[in-house]
Amino acid sequence: MEVLLLGTGAADGWPNPFCTCPSCADAAARGEIRGQTAALVDDVLLLDCGPEAPRAALRHGRTLAGVRHVLLTHSHPDHLGPQALLFRSWAATDSEIEVIGPVDALDQCRDWIAPTDPVRFVPVAAGDVLTVGEYRVRVLPAAHRVLADGDSVLYDVQGPGGDRMLWACDTGPLPVEWFDRVAGAEYDAVFLEETFGDRMDLGCAHHTLPAFGETVRILRACGAVTERTDVVAVHLGHHNPPLEQLRIRLAACGARAGDDGEVTTVGSATGKVAAAQRTLVLGGVRSGKSRHAEELLESFPAVTYVATGGTRDGDAEWAERVALHRARRPQSWTTVETDDVAAVLRGADEPLLIDCLGTWLTARLDRHDVWSGGDVTAVEADVEQLLEAWRSCAVPVVAVSNEVGSGVVPATASGRLFRDLLGRLNARVAAESESVTLVVAGIPTRLR
Repeated sequence: MEVLLLGTGAADGWPNPFCTCPSCADAAARGEIRGQTAALVDDVLLLDCGPEAPRAALRHGRTLAGVRHVLLTHSHPDHLGPQALLFRSWAATDSEIEVIGPVDALDQCRDWIAPTDPVRFVPVAAGDVLTVGEYRVRVLPAAHRVLADGDSVLYDVQGPGGDRMLWACDTGPLPVEWFDRVAGAEYDAVFLEETFGDRMDLGCAHHTLPAFGETVRILRACGAVTERTDVVAVHLGHHNPPLEQLRIRLAACGARAGDDGEVTTVGSATGKVAAAQRTLVLGGVRSGKSRHAEELLESFPAVTYVATGGTRDGDAEWAERVALHRARRPQSWTTVETDDVAAVLRGADEPLLIDCLGTWLTARLDRHDVWSGGDVTAVEADVEQLLEAWRSCAVPVVAVSNEVGSGVVPATASGRLFRDLLGRLNARVAAESESVTLVVAGIPTRLR
């Protein structure tokens, strides 16, 4: 199945057009404007159809002329824009369309069609199993309601090739017995709503970030999610942290944030998201790169800060730099001073911040006495070990490094050697990272 995400935002989208919170401001500055969540499957099946969905399809280069089935989860207005049926009647078409959903959602559609319109309504409730064109659809209960219990549902959709996906939008945390319904499903993709972010005071009709992680954990435990399942967070809103932080948080549970307009081939997205998100933050001296890296991880309760520079006896200026860095980090963070970064990466069980690769490289050059004419082969072996550990790290990790390729050519041979080695190291770490950011004058620019 080909799934086009027409939108990945909450009811108010993201950013909320009336809001200036840091999360909305960040999204607006990036130009990442998310519309209401909906999806188009194989150009024939529409998953939810809020008022923004038809126009979103056109913006993403698709037509809805081939849609023959609409699966509605519930009648909240961001999921149901019944006027789309009227617009369809204005086009020259005589093909029938099925509108499938809870009874009250279908009732809101009836006034938008003429008696002769080729529209067939199929009311469903949790527990139903039906054939929808070439698809097998199971209707599952949702922990969500419009006016009464049971008026919101989720969909388990199996394609003609056997590929299978779960459309779980909207729902809050689900009861333990719910997972018996999907045990052993081994979904190829799961689209799971995550609306409330870190807001714990908004009720249980939607997932918070911690609740999302717990739902994914149980889905894994019951065999609904496997290592090859693409777990995609949708229905995202501004109660979440800014997007880069959110991506790292989601990666910690093996999930990723969906993007408006992205196309996923369900059944071929094996290993699409790693168990942990690797992020490289580059920048010049005093560019704000370390502060930005700290901000990316600030919403985690515990982080290990890996200081690769160590201590320098008798260097008061260096001691002041270290003290300033420590003062702005949360007290819950743990500091480890070492240049054996590969060992820390291999043994980590909580998120890591490595600051920085430039001082790590300097320490390895010192250790192998390269400045006095030693062979760089040993340093290159250290780089290989670092990269191997970076690739296999099982927790979110952010590394800071100096961007050294934009200045003048160093006047000394040792300066040129260091610049060349660090430039190559940065490039190789970037190639193994899901996210790369360049910070200039305190302003982060996302490169990947």
